[in-house]
Amino acid sequence: MTADNSTCSVQENIFVARQPIFDRSEKIWGYELLHRESETAMVANISDGDVATQAVIADGVSLAMEGLTGKHQRILINFPQNLLVAGAALALPKDTCVVEILEDVRPTPEVLDALRELKKAGYTLAMDDFCGETCLLPFLDLVDIVKVDILGLDSDPDKIRAVHSVAGRRTATLLAEKVEDRETYDLLRDMGFDLFQGFFFSKPQIVPGKKLSSSQMSKLQLLRELGKDDFELREIANILKADPSLSFRLFRHINSAGFGLNSKVDTLDRAVVIMGQRPIAQWLRTALMSDLNSSSNAGELVFLSVQRAKFLEMLAMHAGMTKNVHPDSFFVVGLFSLLDSMLGMRMKDLLKTLPLDEIITCTLDGSCPEHTLLKLAHSYERGYWADTDKRIREMNLDRRTVDALYVEARNWAQRALAA
Repeated sequence: MTADNSTCSVQENIFVARQPIFDRSEKIWGYELLHRESETAMVANISDGDVATQAVIADGVSLAMEGLTGKHQRILINFPQNLLVAGAALALPKDTCVVEILEDVRPTPEVLDALRELKKAGYTLAMDDFCGETCLLPFLDLVDIVKVDILGLDSDPDKIRAVHSVAGRRTATLLAEKVEDRETYDLLRDMGFDLFQGFFFSKPQIVPGKKLSSSQMSKLQLLRELGKDDFELREIANILKADPSLSFRLFRHINSAGFGLNSKVDTLDRAVVIMGQRPIAQWLRTALMSDLNSSSNAGELVFLSVQRAKFLEMLAMHAGMTKNVHPDSFFVVGLFSLLDSMLGMRMKDLLKTLPLDEIITCTLDGSCPEHTLLKLAHSYERGYWADTDKRIREMNLDRRTVDALYVEARNWAQRALAA
């Protein structure tokens, strides 16, 4: 294999998704980058010192850091044994990146020496998927964070306590990963875990008898109106003129470097015309969604829903689902898919409150074939690659195309929410 071909195959490896990690206050502590290999890279012979591999890791960090909102937030990156020994982690910023030791790495003398060098250089080390294995105990004297695989322990409180007692004897911070529901989160928090990774935050906490506030209701009604084909630009401009905060955010968005305009836009009518009906409607929906919820994890819920919205819209177009349905309908599906979590109400009750087109309703409640789009998004977000690839094949989609769409959706969401 030539150097050029090696670089090409390695660069097909991409960090396509990130999973949030929360502290005990449910504030974002950082993210783990989820790595997805290309079919070519799965069989590629990548040498320990491959410079291209280090470049890919660095590119992944750059992509992830674009969406960080706090200066102390961290990025966890998985390292296999060959890259640990090769010192590839030294290419990354030590103040931001946490070196995560993959679960199949064993504490051989050369691995332990490499970890000591990283510690000496000031890097934070994390141990992945610890379930109490005796053979991995030498790592506990070196790592700063121990990640405990909750699903790997069958979410069994007794098994979790046993592992906690082993890992807790050291000074390492305990991180519970694959925390998928609120009950498990509460249990682990009471046990003394400090960090939590998983999608428990996206599960709705239903408040019996809760009703939408007038402000929330007006925003949801406006979101619905924005989905109508006959919604005019003039009406959007009038909405913006009545909301100074939205107007300011739109000016900041359209005058950003990404638009490449030669002159500054300083009137709402011009801003709306320049963007066009569909883009301005999508931007306004995104802005309104970010105002719907003020909980500690609202930012992550909004990001996930906006990313889903763009991903589902593009997926539907590539899957041929938009011949008789406007692509915007699938954008709305993604945008509304976490409303129950944001507002603490059951989805079926929200759908009654806010009548939507039938295709949107049935995709959200799972009663039509288009619901498979949401299932694909769920698998992708969680890094369930086998299930993801199965659904891609069932939809007759190209895996590389879907990967690219997901990255594009993530980047679009970051730009939209930066305004």
